[in-house]
Order: sequence, then structure tokens, then C-alpha cells
Amino acid sequence: MYHVVMDLEMNPISREYREVRRSLTDEVIEIGAVRLDDSFQQVSEFQCYVRPEYGEIKKHITKLTSITNEMVEGHPHFAEAFRRFMEWIGEEEVTIYSWSMSDLKQFRNECRYKLKEFDTRWLTAHWVDLQKQFDDRLGLHNHLALKHALGAMDRNFEGTQHTALADAANTAAILALMQDDEKFRRMMQPVLDLLKPKEDLAESIGDLCPELMKLKGEL
Repeated sequence: MYHVVMDLEMNPISREYREVRRSLTDEVIEIGAVRLDDSFQQVSEFQCYVRPEYGEIKKHITKLTSITNEMVEGHPHFAEAFRRFMEWIGEEEVTIYSWSMSDLKQFRNECRYKLKEFDTRWLTAHWVDLQKQFDDRLGLHNHLALKHALGAMDRNFEGTQHTALADAANTAAILALMQDDEKFRRMMQPVLDLLKPKEDLAESIGDLCPELMKLKGEL
């Protein structure tokens, strides 16, 4: 049994492809993942750019992800990239994690449109929403963004945000911490205290982690 933590970067399908957009609104342009062993230690990684089929990469996506049309030139389209990803996963028993369910939904939608022979029920059966597990463990009613979850752990984001492999590796660090419940609760205690209705304590925690004060205002 091993664990795969993954992340996707996506690009909107151009409006000129109206018929396609009835079934699919975005295309994957990067897949990034890390594999963890039974001890939740990283043992390998996977990264692949994916060349979109329905329009070029939008300027705002390049600004967010730094992925350009030149970077994906010569790389496989989705069907081949997804096959490579599944080959990397292999045949052993696996659990797949992502920060929210948006990546699972994208995989399912794009497979149904471009790789119809693949049974997407396999993905659903093996997938875990780590963001929900994290939020439930802390008793949060609103979803916590990945960078805020890392901030609560007093951990800086390693690498560049919105690059699939870096997002996957940082998500894997949260997964590893969550395996030690005592350590997790000790590290997260400032967050748990923040959720209590104590203004003086909330202010002191806010000084340490201002991003969490924004979250408290949303709760």
C-alpha cells in the first residue's frame, strides 16, 4: 500500500469550441504528483506538461502558473499524459490525495471526453479529499487554502505556488503531519484556540498568523 498526492494546473477551453464546452470547460496543462511509502516518506515524483487541444494557454493562466504555450509544445495531449501518469502509479494498492475535489472532477470529466475507455469509477474509489480531512480534523466549516494550512503549521510553501509538482509536494507534507495525531493537534493548537470565542487570545494568535484572522472573519 502506498500513497500518491497530486495536483493539476488547468487552462480554460477557448470559447470558439462551443460544442466541446458543452461537456468540458477546462483542459489539464500540467500533472504533478509525489509517491509516499507506508511511512509517508516521499519515494518518487511525477511531472508532465500537457498540450491543450482546444485553444492556446490564456495569458492569465500563464501569469498564475508560469506555463507558456512554448513550454507545452511537443508534450503529449491529455490521453497520453494520463496514461503515463497511470503507468507511474502502477498496479499496487494506492490511495490518491488532492487538496479539494476539483482535480478529481477534472480528471473524470476530461477522461470521459477524451479517454472514454477508462473507467473513472476507479479514480473515485481511490481518491481522498485531504482538504476536507484537514478541515474536519480542526472543526472548520470553511475550506482552508493550501498556503493557509501550511501557515498554520508554521511552514513556508516550498517551491513556486501554482506549479503542480510543488503544490503536490507541499500537500504531501500536510498528509505526513496528519499521521501523528498528537503532534498534529499540538502544532494546530493555536488554530483550535483561535476558533474559541476569546478576543484577547484571538488577537495574540492573529499577531502570529494574520492569515488565520482572515479565516476567523469568514467563519
